[in-house]
Amino acid sequence: MHKDLHTLLAYALSLPEATEHHPWGDIAVKIAGKKTFVFMSGGRSGTGCAITAKLPESGHAVLAVHEFASPAGYNLGKSGWVHACFEADEDAPAELLKSWIDESWRANAPKSLVKAHSGAVVR
Repeated sequence: MHKDLHTLLAYALSLPEATEHHPWGDIAVKIAGKKTFVFMSGGRSGTGCAITAKLPESGHAVLAVHEFASPAGYNLGKSGWVHACFEADEDAPAELLKSWIDESWRANAPKSLVKAHSGAVVR
C-alpha cells in the first residue's frame, strides 16, 4: 500500500464517527457506518494511491487547477465527487487531500454531527 494512503486513511478515520469498510476491494470511509465520505484504493497500478471525495465547495477550482484531479466515474462527478490518482513513485499532496477529506466529511455528515464537532474538523 502506498505510504500516502496510510496517512490519508488514518486522517479520515480520525474524524467523528468515521468507520472503515471494504466494498469491491477498495476502502470506503463512512460516517457511522452509513454514508460514505471518501473512497480510497491502491491506485491503478495496485501500488499507487487513489482517492475520491465529494467537494461541493472547491470541486470546480480543484478540477481547474490540478492536473491529477478528474470528475469521479460512475456519474458521481455530476454530484461534485472528484477523483485523484498517484503512481507508486509519486508523492501525493497529503495536506491538500486532507482538506478534501474534511470538506467531504462536512458535506456528507448530518448537520447536527457537523455542528456538534465543529472544532474537530478545521480547515
